[in-house]
Amino acid sequence: MPVLAALRWSGGDLDPAFPVHVAFAGNHHLMLAAGSRGRLAELAYDFEALEALCHAHGWTTVHLFHRDSDTLFHARDPFPIGGVVEDPATGAAAAAFGGYLRAIGRAPASGTVTVLQGYDMGRPSRLTVTAHTADARVGVSGQAVPLP
Repeated sequence: MPVLAALRWSGGDLDPAFPVHVAFAGNHHLMLAAGSRGRLAELAYDFEALEALCHAHGWTTVHLFHRDSDTLFHARDPFPIGGVVEDPATGAAAAAFGGYLRAIGRAPASGTVTVLQGYDMGRPSRLTVTAHTADARVGVSGQAVPLP
């Protein structure tokens, strides 16, 4: 899989409980689940290769995540087509992620999950994602650390 090569990951780095999927919430975001928190924390990818893949497939970001629990996830969002190595708080990707969890039957009964993003780059954000099965909408709220 070319995206794994660009990320410098292997198939064994993925969590098989979460299928690879392109989710949409106004923009397309590739969803990839890291099998360990350590794998997610060690993000060092080939910027140009991932940028080319994003352009070729119409992905706005590659939403990398790791499940800490059914309601808590850690995420990283490479954003090479925006000229940014990584976005510390990505509401659009979080919305797509909520729809993805609902579509694969992994949204919790409450419909609400917390996504911790930006921690590994020193810009922590906490996003609350709500995706109820009876409502096609996905809600995202949260806070991030402002730039100094």
